[in-house]
Amino acid sequence: MTTPTDHPARMDRAHRSLLGLSVGDAFGERFFVPPGVIVQWLGERRVGAEAPWPWTDDTAMAISIVEVLDELGSIDPDALAERLATRYWHERWRGYGGGAHSLFEAIADGTPWRVAAADLFGKQGSFGNGGAMRVAPLGAYFADDLDAVVEMARRSAIPTHAHPEGQAGAIAVAVAAAVLWQTRELAAEQAVARMFDEVLARTPAGKTHEGIREARGMIGSGDVERAVNRLGNGSGVSSQDTVPLCMWAVARHPRDFAEAMWTTVAGLGDRDTTCAIVGGIVAAGGAVPPAEWIAAREPLSTK
Repeated sequence: MTTPTDHPARMDRAHRSLLGLSVGDAFGERFFVPPGVIVQWLGERRVGAEAPWPWTDDTAMAISIVEVLDELGSIDPDALAERLATRYWHERWRGYGGGAHSLFEAIADGTPWRVAAADLFGKQGSFGNGGAMRVAPLGAYFADDLDAVVEMARRSAIPTHAHPEGQAGAIAVAVAAAVLWQTRELAAEQAVARMFDEVLARTPAGKTHEGIREARGMIGSGDVERAVNRLGNGSGVSSQDTVPLCMWAVARHPRDFAEAMWTTVAGLGDRDTTCAIVGGIVAAGGAVPPAEWIAAREPLSTK
């Protein structure tokens, strides 16, 4: 695919989403502290950790997606796999999961990425949340073409997530980010309704889809504990126990970045990833992180 003529505008959208994703990632990562400290910080609505706030593999992989989009105007899985692996070896201390370590080490030993990804977890492939956590900027980039969003999100997931659930999570998050951009001038309630309509229509059937449908039925409830009990919070590091809660949190605060983050992090679990996903989606729709959070986040690196 050649770079589209509106590439600069698309990249601006992608970078806005990446900003939200990376700030959310760094914010959520600050809350891996003892339970008593978390309770205090949540009650006081403050982040006690000193700046800079480091970001994790969530942001590292998202940067790779944005770089490929900037270079190609599209997602080529081979190009993305190479960039993901290169960044991994430069910064493997970023908090990558066991599946990622196995995958990139296999690639380094000469195994083609398609084979290495398919071999993970007893040859069923990964259904983890890694495809979802990095993809919101892609949804922002292709936001004016939801068919392209779905296809490119799938392409962005397959270098690491051969399992359909891992790909479904990426598709759901990318579509949500795209729709929030499309509906940025509508009332929040209308935007959320459209988001769920399109996400459910375009996310493949499976456990992730089922969880998102349940999340839609819980929009009116602000009870985080109840939402976690029914939807998960990423503790299993799977698409199906991560993405539904993120959709619920976005629906609660689609226009307010800080409130979306406080709601998401209160669910605990894989809190850097859930905050990265929610941050990337709401930022695509125009929600801006607080200036002090942007300043506290570790600067992004590019290669």
